Amino acid sequence: MRQPIIAGNWKMNGTRAEAESLVRDLLPRLAPDRAAQVVLCPPFTVLQTVHALLAGTDVALGGQDVFWKDKGAYTGKISSRMLLDVGCEYVIVGHSEPRGRFGVIEPDFDADMLAYFADNDVTVNRKLRASLAAGLIPICCIGETLKERQEGRTDAVVTGQTEAALREVTPEQAARLIFAYEPVWAIGTGHVCAAEEADRVCGLVRQTVGKLYGPEAAETVRVQYGGSVKPDNAADLLARPNIDGALVGGASLKAADFAAIIAAA
Repeated sequence: MRQPIIAGNWKMNGTRAEAESLVRDLLPRLAPDRAAQVVLCPPFTVLQTVHALLAGTDVALGGQDVFWKDKGAYTGKISSRMLLDVGCEYVIVGHSEPRGRFGVIEPDFDADMLAYFADNDVTVNRKLRASLAAGLIPICCIGETLKERQEGRTDAVVTGQTEAALREVTPEQAARLIFAYEPVWAIGTGHVCAAEEADRVCGLVRQTVGKLYGPEAAETVRVQYGGSVKPDNAADLLARPNIDGALVGGASLKAADFAAIIAAA
């Protein structure tokens, strides 16, 4: 059976003091016999702080992004070896925000800049392969925008992103990674994809993996759901056969809420 995995993506939130307070509040709330694997993905600046707090626990650490080069003149980038050095086991790649695909755009956001900074299928694949080669476990995000869903392109977009992410990935590597289906229109908007539909699309991801690598890989790969996951909808989502966990944003910043989502798995 696939072990459920609940990952908290803190995004651009958390000073060292805030990170310490959140982790110290969270850990006592986690049942030692829980079914779910738990991963915390704080900002780069507090990875070392959180790693020290997690010592001796079974809660894992993850980075929020990674560059595909090992080292070099790439100002502001973080490599896989740097993430490993600070204790990371996981890394998020292909999140809709680095891809430049936002559920919510703030009024002062300069959308014209997206063309210069947005990830695409090629860079996501490079990040995923570099992470796997280094020994990290990627959490690869995929998902459609509201416009794409309204145009009936959900399946084509999700399938295309899954296939692109897996280019030059071996069957053994594919079995290790995690996909996170995050419909862009549900991220940070308060709107959640209906559990039945989320399960269907997660099943489509699994089916795509199966077409590329066979039924065993399809049954092994874990597929999370992400997008406004909260304690009041987590149980319904996580009970579905094709949903193997959740990638949690805002609710992971509240210890009680995040612990409740973990318990729901």
